[in-house]
Amino acid sequence: MLIAGSCRAYVCRDLVDMRNGVDGLSYLVEPLLAQHPMSGHLFVFVGRDRRKVKILYWDRTGFALWYKRLERGRFPAPESLTQRGLSVAELHAWLEGIDIPPLQPHPPVTAQRVA
Repeated sequence: MLIAGSCRAYVCRDLVDMRNGVDGLSYLVEPLLAQHPMSGHLFVFVGRDRRKVKILYWDRTGFALWYKRLERGRFPAPESLTQRGLSVAELHAWLEGIDIPPLQPHPPVTAQRVA
């Protein structure tokens, strides 16, 4: 699996039924994530108990589905991630259990002179 550096990961805020396969999840991408399922981005779906994650993506020739089930613990809550696309590095960290905080942009600076 090769993921382009420009690829973004979009996490679904709503918890989904993990019995959904490629077809069921691909139908959820547009209404829940406001993205096109064949865009090449990663679409992350979290199970009701937050122990299971499925990632759907289009790899030029068809859909691929990646699945992970935790034996202990739960994935961090996806609510804070749904407002933006994650980088692949942020997605890896989140899958390892690191809670990704919302991004806070640098405050604007009004400069009067060059120091």
